[in-house]
Amino acid sequence: MSELILPAPSVVLSVLWDGMVSGYLLPHLYRTSLEVILGLFFGSLIGLIAGMILGEIEFLRRIILPYVIASQAVPKLALAPLFILWFGFGMTSKVVITALICFFPLLENTIVAIKQTDSNKKELFRVLNATRWQTLLHLKLPSGLPSILAGFRVAVVLAVVGAVVGEFIGGSEGLGAMIIASQGMMDTPLMFAVLILLTLLGMFFYEGVRLVEKWLIKPKKKEKMNRK
Repeated sequence: MSELILPAPSVVLSVLWDGMVSGYLLPHLYRTSLEVILGLFFGSLIGLIAGMILGEIEFLRRIILPYVIASQAVPKLALAPLFILWFGFGMTSKVVITALICFFPLLENTIVAIKQTDSNKKELFRVLNATRWQTLLHLKLPSGLPSILAGFRVAVVLAVVGAVVGEFIGGSEGLGAMIIASQGMMDTPLMFAVLILLTLLGMFFYEGVRLVEKWLIKPKKKEKMNRK
């Protein structure tokens, strides 16, 4: 089969190796990684705070949540040209798109985590005259941490997708822009090499989140075992 259609794995790996060793792909890798980190940070932070507020205040959740769901139903690829028009062709538009994609998993999982807190434990906190803030901080968030971190795991994978979508529409730097450029040059081996790099990048961030999750949850398991 022609390399233009499906290059051999050896050719793709050779192109990937040459691109990394020569430094050709490194600036694009750095740019996409930075967009993913910033978008994930802002999207997850806003999603976590909004989830805490909507999880605690029911009437606000009933009013706002349908609009949030409606905004998530709109394909981000269709909104990308608007964000580029509003925020320009620089990094800001890509970070906004990434943050918007990362926002919902944290919001939804945080709301679910807060709503599903053990009623007996909530009653105990009420008997102890704990304030609403103390109950949220010391009971609902710690008990719902596995669910929140599960949302974070989903968000970190979607963050890579968001950054690449932004670079597809309007970007001269980044791995997404490299895919569009390689398509224009009919350089299929380079396209596959960039796809492999994106896959490795997503797996790297995902494993990083898993390590953080183990670090946060394991001490609590040890405490429970010691109490028993």
